[in-house]
Amino acid sequence: MTTKKMTGLARLRAWMTNAGLDGLIVPRADAHQSEVTAAHDDCLAHISGFTGSAGLALVLNDQALIFVDGRYQIQARQEVDPADFEIHHLRDNPVDQWLKAQARPGWRIGIDAMKVALALYDRLETALAGRSALLVPLERDPFEAVWDDRPLPPLGSIRAVPTESTGESSTEKRRRIAGKLREMGADWLIETQPDNIAWLLNVRGSDVEMNPVPHSFLALGADGTTEWFVDARKLGNDHKAFEITGVGLTRPEDFLERVARLSTGKVVVIDADFTPHAVRARAGDGKILTRMSPITPAKADKTAAELEGYRACHIEDAVAATDFLAWLTAHAPERLGAADPLTELEAETKLLAFRGERPGFLEPSFRTISAAGANAAMCHYKAQPATNAVIDDRAPYLIDSGGQYRTGTTDLTRTVMLGSASAEMRIAYTAVLKGFLSLLSARFPTGTQGHQLDAFARRALWDVGLDYDHGTGHGVGHNLLVHEYPHRFDKKPNLHGLTPGNIMTIEPGYYKEGAFGMRIENQVEVIADGAGFCRFSSLTLVPIDLVMANLDELSIVEIHQIDAYHAHVRSVLEPLVRAQTLPFLIEQTCPIVERSRSPHLVRSDTGATVIALR
Repeated sequence: MTTKKMTGLARLRAWMTNAGLDGLIVPRADAHQSEVTAAHDDCLAHISGFTGSAGLALVLNDQALIFVDGRYQIQARQEVDPADFEIHHLRDNPVDQWLKAQARPGWRIGIDAMKVALALYDRLETALAGRSALLVPLERDPFEAVWDDRPLPPLGSIRAVPTESTGESSTEKRRRIAGKLREMGADWLIETQPDNIAWLLNVRGSDVEMNPVPHSFLALGADGTTEWFVDARKLGNDHKAFEITGVGLTRPEDFLERVARLSTGKVVVIDADFTPHAVRARAGDGKILTRMSPITPAKADKTAAELEGYRACHIEDAVAATDFLAWLTAHAPERLGAADPLTELEAETKLLAFRGERPGFLEPSFRTISAAGANAAMCHYKAQPATNAVIDDRAPYLIDSGGQYRTGTTDLTRTVMLGSASAEMRIAYTAVLKGFLSLLSARFPTGTQGHQLDAFARRALWDVGLDYDHGTGHGVGHNLLVHEYPHRFDKKPNLHGLTPGNIMTIEPGYYKEGAFGMRIENQVEVIADGAGFCRFSSLTLVPIDLVMANLDELSIVEIHQIDAYHAHVRSVLEPLVRAQTLPFLIEQTCPIVERSRSPHLVRSDTGATVIALR
């Protein structure tokens, strides 16, 4: 553990003592509940070293606990010093349940009311009240006093998005959402989610890399009046243009004061899962309706123009990803015996270079997960110089990546095996593949919810006694956030029905700590499939590696599904990929029956059929 982390935790405890607090909640969140925060707001990493995108700490005078979800259990054990923090599960044993059982009478637990959504605030308050303890909302951010070299808040530039890309002007969107407010009997919507604001105003930002949304707040009236709380320095030459289009500009520093004025005697809609408690606290005598923001479902229903954009950028992305996989399978084996074997970081850089050649590419949609061997057992691993593993032939290599394009956002994962897989790897990969195919081919009634479909992807894994501790898929924004609320495939209930025009990922996996990890992911579009029914149409057009699959365990239906997918991939990509990629593309997409006649056919030590394509 570094001196900086020790100092940060010790200084925080000293501040707590001076403030008369027995504890402090430190979330991995900002005022917008962003999954990826600006460096200025990464307070949890400052005191703990944990760099994942979901977590929360409870710092007490004599102990500290950090809560992370299933994606980050392994990563937290590697990044967080156990002498400083106990590691708990964010979902299975959340902080409010811990406080409900362990808080001492009289405890005063501080919380930054601008960093905690009111739904969590209410759970914490209830848990502490049951123990005769008190939740104390703070007027100031405590880290301003204890973090000396804290980065400044971001000032990323904002750009306008043309209506031909979105399919609807900002004026039309604001008019439509204002109508929803009138239907709800509300006077105002207070919006704090950056991607909702970016969608509504047809803008994109650059406050955080790979997350093209501006940090700001917004108030929308039922009459269409719009007040945008944004630092005008981010707008540049577009400053006057936004004023002309009917959007009033106000400093973010004045946000809570304006909330108090706008709310007086009015009915105000706020989203309990995303809006900071401070907003509700300042609403005064206004009537608060805690509802999902009406922008959220509107944003998830993609327009025809947006859907065309997704389809176009996925072709470009598929060319880049397939060129990369061809390069990887050619170079990684030949460099294994050399002085400079191929590493995770080099592969990540090379994939970015391939994407950079594609028209419309702007930046990655998230930090690439380039993970070899045991590193792939960490679902959201990020290669660093200290962990930069060699991509060898002893364990699978997992590459999860995506791009932000002018016409959409992509997200895909492929797992490749450059050598002979063990029986354990083949069993797991075959189950992952079968689960992937099962959900990808599902036909379901319009409005079916994500948790009702999740088991399709897990059934094959459950059959062999395996599972994974993360969701099976998520919504994806349109040149917005790669993880878009509200739709999700998960074991936990997700009460948002899927309808044509929704964009999702399908990504089952399996992870063995200290050994390997594997995942297959495609991005899909929900499309109509007869009266009252839907199915998924794959946007991702990248070959699926079958080296680890026990092909004789696939059903005829599954074989036909893979063959049809690969035939489509080949037909689209064959004219577009590099010449040196063509042999790889043809080999990867040939029908399974042809693979079984290949001279590269080998038999595993268990007798199961395995196709070695290297």
